[in-house]
Amino acid sequence: MDFTTQLLIAAISAGTPLLLATLGGILNERAGIIQLGAEGLMLMGAVTTCIIYIRSGSLLLALLAAVAVTALLGLVHSFLTVTLRANQTMSGLAMTLFGSGLSAYLGKSISGLPLPGTSPKLDLGWVKSVPVIGDLFGRLDYLTWFSLLLVLVLHLLIHNTSWGLHLRAVGDSPATADVMGIRVQLIRYSYVTAGAALIGLAGADMVLAYAPTWNEGLTAGRGWIAVGLVIFARWNPLRALFCAYFFGALDSLGFRLQLLGSAIPPYFLKMIPYVVTILVLMYLGYRNRNKPSGTPESLGTPYIREQRF
Repeated sequence: MDFTTQLLIAAISAGTPLLLATLGGILNERAGIIQLGAEGLMLMGAVTTCIIYIRSGSLLLALLAAVAVTALLGLVHSFLTVTLRANQTMSGLAMTLFGSGLSAYLGKSISGLPLPGTSPKLDLGWVKSVPVIGDLFGRLDYLTWFSLLLVLVLHLLIHNTSWGLHLRAVGDSPATADVMGIRVQLIRYSYVTAGAALIGLAGADMVLAYAPTWNEGLTAGRGWIAVGLVIFARWNPLRALFCAYFFGALDSLGFRLQLLGSAIPPYFLKMIPYVVTILVLMYLGYRNRNKPSGTPESLGTPYIREQRF
């Protein structure tokens, strides 16, 4: 395979965790709740997967445990921001600090230990004979296919169903949604919890398909990149797909350049995806400064029913 094909394969591998985390963030913020806890949730999903998989040898049990733990943390975030009306930014930052610290503590006993296996791959023999396409999609793992299917499902859900209409209504004008009989608190609890579970699954994917062992700080800021990608994708699942793979390619580019003997110091190569994230957000902010941003209008604002009018 040539350099471009290898880079595309690496982009899909590195971009899948970003895609899952971005989709989770979109669900959170479409409901009007800021999610800045993605880094901590990804770390908790990753360490839970490693612990359960190493101890039990069951991949399914490990994935279910990761989803359950991060969904529980999502419920905590929901309780703080929806019921107690706490500051959403502070609650998300607290979730990141809590997840980072707890995952480091829990992961001490398994640090560096190899997992019993990796995410199984779906072998599509009939696709392998197709040039380039066969290399890219012939042996993707199940979590990658799940993420691709999820993009389509969430896009249809948000834009073509009554559930999606209710979600967008709650994110844009919870008072109006409440008047129309939509249960605002239930919608926010549901989507924040589901979004947190997806972000936790992103952490699980990192240790199963991208870096098959636990190390403290495994995500290396990818949770924050996912927060930026939610804005970059303008809260749209289809755009999130291309954005995640684009930044996955940037993440892999530095390593590929090192293999080619690049004279650029590796520390600078590792900075590429983070620097590009900042530059892209600056560019989008400038280009769209006089246009509707697409941001859910109630994002970050607690809903107090007594003040709906």
